[in-house]
Amino acid sequence: MQMSNKSMSEYLMYRYVFDDEKVKVQDINFPRVPVKNSDELINALEKITSEAAHDGKAALALSGGIDSAILAKFMPKGSKAYTFRCIVPGVKVIDESERAAMIADICGLSHEIINIRWEDVINVIDDLMRHKNAPVHSIEAQIYIAARRAVNQGFTKFILGENADIIYGGMNGLLAKDWLTGEFIDRYCYVMPYKVLYEPCMNLEPFYEFNHDGHIDAHDFINKYFRQEALGTYNNACGTANIKFVGPYSLTVLDAPIDYARIRKGESKYLVREAFAKLYPGLDMPEKIPMPRPVNEWLKNWKGPERPEFLPHCTDNMTGDQKFMVWCLERYLNLKQEAK
Repeated sequence: MQMSNKSMSEYLMYRYVFDDEKVKVQDINFPRVPVKNSDELINALEKITSEAAHDGKAALALSGGIDSAILAKFMPKGSKAYTFRCIVPGVKVIDESERAAMIADICGLSHEIINIRWEDVINVIDDLMRHKNAPVHSIEAQIYIAARRAVNQGFTKFILGENADIIYGGMNGLLAKDWLTGEFIDRYCYVMPYKVLYEPCMNLEPFYEFNHDGHIDAHDFINKYFRQEALGTYNNACGTANIKFVGPYSLTVLDAPIDYARIRKGESKYLVREAFAKLYPGLDMPEKIPMPRPVNEWLKNWKGPERPEFLPHCTDNMTGDQKFMVWCLERYLNLKQEAK
């Protein structure tokens, strides 16, 4: 069964398929620890991380950022920490391994760098899509590759810092202003289906659910729909590798109104920043960057989709992340057709 126009369009808009009985839908209605301030956040993260890692069967994904650095403080000495490093021959791309190695040394962790090339992504992407029964996020391949390494080294749990940005105000671009519903739709959607598909289907219900007098509260929106997409991404990557995903931040909830004023003055994710400063006094706060994935370089020479569902030249002016989504959608459609 090929994807419906509605499901293809949802993937392009939200990077997730919400309304398809064939797709594994991520549950987000699980108990979470309420957090009002940075001390409560530290206590919650320490308890969750320590419980997951006490038996020596948990590995940590350690980036160069503050979210995973906080979790590193609560891992037992000698625990394994993996850092992803994407490789593009002849091109310098974002490399967090030096900063991650410093944090691992401070915390007494066994640090390992996992190099990831485009060929590695190609080799695993189909397994991830079969497991989810849908096209995937561009970070799923590297999470899966690291998760598989962890399984091969005897670990049964993979701890990641996902959801910190979503829950605690780290998505500063999406929280930068009071959005009119229409302009938030334009800002949030990854790829507009009518720019790509011959038969687009615009499902705007997720946005209208949070429409109040013509405006959308972005934090409320992303804490439902972005959170569901993100958790689905991490659970699929780990589930495909047969390892348990543990997201300590995802098991907490902000039990206070989000402070838009602080975020808009440049203090995004303020409770997490405060927690980092308390755990690493005197250490500089690293610049916030997303998980490295050099899709601009990897897809630089891709000519665009060839299947009849897609408009010709639809990817000509796209970013690398957008190109990946169209590339992945076409690959998924080919995969489903070959499976018939």
